[in-house]
Amino acid sequence: MKRNKYIIIGFVIMCFNSLYQYSWNALEPLLREGFNVSVVEIALGFTLFSVFSSVFQPIGGHFADKQGPKRIGVISAILSAIGFLGTYLSPNIYVFFVSWSIGSIGEGILYGIAANLAMKWFRERMGFATGIVSMGFGIGSAIANPFISMAGNYRIVTLAIGLVEIVLLPILLYISDYPPKLSGQTPRQAVLSVKFWLIYLSFATSIVPLTVLSSELSILGKGLPQQELVTLISILPLLSGGLRPIFGYIADRLGILRTTFLLTIVLTLGSISLLLGEIALSTILVGFAGGSLITLYFNVSTEIFGFKFSTVNSGILYTGKALGGVLGSIIFALLYTISLRTSEIYTLSCSLIGVLTLLPLLFTKQSRKVQ
Repeated sequence: MKRNKYIIIGFVIMCFNSLYQYSWNALEPLLREGFNVSVVEIALGFTLFSVFSSVFQPIGGHFADKQGPKRIGVISAILSAIGFLGTYLSPNIYVFFVSWSIGSIGEGILYGIAANLAMKWFRERMGFATGIVSMGFGIGSAIANPFISMAGNYRIVTLAIGLVEIVLLPILLYISDYPPKLSGQTPRQAVLSVKFWLIYLSFATSIVPLTVLSSELSILGKGLPQQELVTLISILPLLSGGLRPIFGYIADRLGILRTTFLLTIVLTLGSISLLLGEIALSTILVGFAGGSLITLYFNVSTEIFGFKFSTVNSGILYTGKALGGVLGSIIFALLYTISLRTSEIYTLSCSLIGVLTLLPLLFTKQSRKVQ
C-alpha cells in the first residue's frame, strides 16, 4: 500500500491540473463575455498557460529530483490555486493574464511531479502507472465542464475551484516523496543527444491538433447545435484522460516507442477529419490519442535517459508543449482569421511533422534489435 498511495495522489493532482487545459473550452466563452474581448485576445490566455506551465516544469523538476517533491510541490499547489482565485478577483483581462500565468507555473510543476510519482515508483509498469495517474488529466475536466458550461459567469467557477484546490493539494503534496537510489543520465547528457531533440520536435508538433481542439473547439464547432458542442467539449477530456491507462498497458507490452508512433498516426487522421469538416470525428480521434500521447512521450524520454533525473528531463521535454501551445492556439487563431481552410491545413502539416520526426528513433531501435 505504501507506494500505491502515490498513484492516488498523482491522480488527484492531475484532476485539478486538467482544468487549466481541458476546461478552457468551457471557460473561454465565459471569460470572453466577462472581459468583453475578442477570440484572438482571449486565445492569448491559453497561450500563456502553455508557455508558463511548460517553461517552469524543468525548473520545478530540478528541485523535485534534488530535494524531493514535497517542498516545491506545496509551493506549486498554492500557485495553481492562485491562478483560479486571481481570475475570480480580476477586474480586467490584463490582471487575468497575470493570474492565469502564475497559476500555470504551479500547474506545470505539479504535472511533472504527478507523472514522475508514477514513473519513479512503478518502474516495472511505467506505462500503465503513468496512464492511471494522467487519466486524471481529463477526468477532472470531464466532471467539471458540464457545471462550468451551466454557470452564469466565470467568477463562480474560478472561486469554487480555487478554494478547494488551495486546501486539498498542499496536503497531498506534503505527504509525497520519491524512491531513493535511482540511476539515469543528467539533463546535460540528455539535451546533448540527437535523440532528445527528435523526441522534442515530434512531441511539440504532434500535440498541435490536441491543443487546437482544447483551445478552439468552441469556435470550430460554432455551427453545431449547442448540446452537441457541449457534449464534444466534455467528450474530449473524457477520452483524453480515460484511455491513458489502456494505452499505457499496451505500451508496456507492445513497446513504448512503437505505441507512441501509432498514436501520432491516429492524431494525423484526426487532423485530416478536421480538414474534411468532420468536427465530431476529429474530436473523437484527437481525444482518443492525444492525451495518452503526452504521457507516452514522457515514458519514451525516461526509457532512453533513465529515472534519476526523469522529472527535470521530462520537464525539459515538456517545454515542447509551450511550442505546441503557441502553434495550436495563438498561431492557429491568427491563421483562422485568414481562412478556416488555411488553419486546418496548417494543423495537418504539424501532425505529419510529428510522425516523420519519430521515425528515425523507431528505425534505430528496430535495427538494434535485429543486430
